[in-house]
Amino acid sequence: MAHPAFRAAAVRVRTPATSANLGPGFDALGLALGLYDDVVVRVAESGLHVDLAGEGADTLPRDERNLLIRALRTAFDALGGQPRGLEVVCANRIPHGRGLGSSSAAICAGLVAARAVTSGGEARLDDATMLELAAEMEGHPDNVAACLLGGFTLAWGENGAVRAIRMDPAPTVVPVVFVPARPLATHTARGLLPRTVPHVDAAANAGRAALLVEALTRRPELLLPATEDRLHQEYRASAMPESMDLVGRLRADGVPAVISGAGPTVLAFAEDGEAEKVARLAGDGWTANRLALDTAGACVLPLTGTGQ
Repeated sequence: MAHPAFRAAAVRVRTPATSANLGPGFDALGLALGLYDDVVVRVAESGLHVDLAGEGADTLPRDERNLLIRALRTAFDALGGQPRGLEVVCANRIPHGRGLGSSSAAICAGLVAARAVTSGGEARLDDATMLELAAEMEGHPDNVAACLLGGFTLAWGENGAVRAIRMDPAPTVVPVVFVPARPLATHTARGLLPRTVPHVDAAANAGRAALLVEALTRRPELLLPATEDRLHQEYRASAMPESMDLVGRLRADGVPAVISGAGPTVLAFAEDGEAEKVARLAGDGWTANRLALDTAGACVLPLTGTGQ
């Protein structure tokens, strides 16, 4: 592959927050949410300059260790070569370490931005390869599939490759996220999972995951039974007891609630007229946000505007 040419103009990419698992769909199901990070990338004559604002501005590295920069480099390698320099500006709104897909948003932003600033980028790096690269960097495909495609996604592996399909969630479903003050590292949550689970639990989750596809796309009245889980949430309870307590309290009130991704954020599904009431159920110590459903996924936007 010949070394690529790069566009002189900067590009702006918006990536949504995501919630994975959604209860029973462990490492397979994902949902894109209306909370966004914005990234502006411009190819420069030399060097690397990274400007960060918002979430992680005080803690994230501003060099090659930054996950977004690593994603840019990965994509440029796949596109045929690195630019001489980069200027990157990030406006981060997705909380870090809370189970809302901040790492997937960074990875997908880097991949999409690299393709967008490369002349003929879409011909050199197609959507299927983008998903493969994103899943390899993230370690699992559920969040990155939802981040790239938007909507409600199902991701799986097939003959060593990653595949995903996108579905439209029912428009009456309103996600409400309850974000705690303290983060939880994904590797910590994953480390609590057993290597094997009882067959009866695996069978129960398979049925609930299938039901969840029907419930989230066409029959939201089934979301409470459809979000039952036996594979991961209880095993992780010791790392986030307050989150599991909130899930239990919400479900006892008839509200479909799950741990968002690896936690500790709690995701609840409400009907449009009940969302504000549901948001008030958590009590102190939680930031409750009613969010829209994102249907666009990661996308290139005009440089004007804020992307809110």
